[in-house]
Amino acid sequence: MAQVKITELRKQLMDRIDIEDLVQLEKVERYINLVKSFRRVDKMIRKEGESITVENGSQRFVKAHPLVGERNKINASLLNIEKSFGFAVPDEPDNKRSADDLI
Repeated sequence: MAQVKITELRKQLMDRIDIEDLVQLEKVERYINLVKSFRRVDKMIRKEGESITVENGSQRFVKAHPLVGERNKINASLLNIEKSFGFAVPDEPDNKRSADDLI
């Protein structure tokens, strides 16, 4: 999957907000910082693998990479900021339901 450039992402967000609103500007900066963090964490997980082997004396076991949980937390934060922007999502005709859908 091709990554969106940070500069393009920032520009798109700035075009969609009220740039006079300092809170909205702060949200954009937080969002961009979280995207950068997400990418760094994701890169480390891809490099080291989704799971790691832990050795404790004679014991050896496999567990999830500790950064997987952090990546999930960052993702949740990104989604929360996206929701807080309040961008309108246009309804697509395919998503509309009718009584005919109930059989």
